[in-house]
Amino acid sequence: MSEALLVDNVHKSFGRLEVLRGVDLALADHEVVCLIGASGSGKSTLLRCVNLLEPIDAGRIVVEGVDITARRIDVNRIRRRIGIVFQAYNLFPHMSVLRNVTLAPRLALGMSHTEAAAQAMTLLERFGLADKWDDYPDSLSGGQQQRVAIVRALAMKPDLMLLDEVTSALDPELVAEVLEVIRELAAAGMTMLIATHEMSFARDIADRICFLDAGVILEQGPPEQILSAPKEARTQQFLERIIEAGRL
Repeated sequence: MSEALLVDNVHKSFGRLEVLRGVDLALADHEVVCLIGASGSGKSTLLRCVNLLEPIDAGRIVVEGVDITARRIDVNRIRRRIGIVFQAYNLFPHMSVLRNVTLAPRLALGMSHTEAAAQAMTLLERFGLADKWDDYPDSLSGGQQQRVAIVRALAMKPDLMLLDEVTSALDPELVAEVLEVIRELAAAGMTMLIATHEMSFARDIADRICFLDAGVILEQGPPEQILSAPKEARTQQFLERIIEAGRL
């Protein structure tokens, strides 16, 4: 299988705080990898580095064979190939759903208004949002806004999707509708790197789970092995807390 993403010995600090301390990770095309770990372990920072929202201090990141951390790289061209969805939906409040979804394809990909709108409507229909095309974000539920955010990322036809705790800002009853969208993407073969606190979802969807602790990937493997029989004491401790909280 070809490599969709290679993270090679990546370091990232904010001032004196070293958040990523030599992260190594490879994703194959069509693979779904979930990042788990306590808050502050580096999951969100890693995703932001992969999308070049944060410059790395050392190491390299390679996407589909291109070193995106090399000097003089066209950052915007690379970002077009990498979709990212945050826990805060980050939709433009003054634009309708349709405009939110069509803006980037028109500006960055040079699509005509007609072509971008047709693609947007197809995606909105696919994820049960076709009747919301003319609505504004503040009239939508949290789950609907997050689905629109995912659709907006998909409209750029990315090779790789990064999802950063996309359900953590949602009410529990809205979580399921967003997870269903992600399941559908996985079934369709989208390569995804997902930071999540939803352990049962990670078990269900991931080809591999990586446990981050203090800025390194301490342990990784198939979901069953990591969640049911972790080898590292720190992983065991983390999962015991998750089980105590009733979240596994």
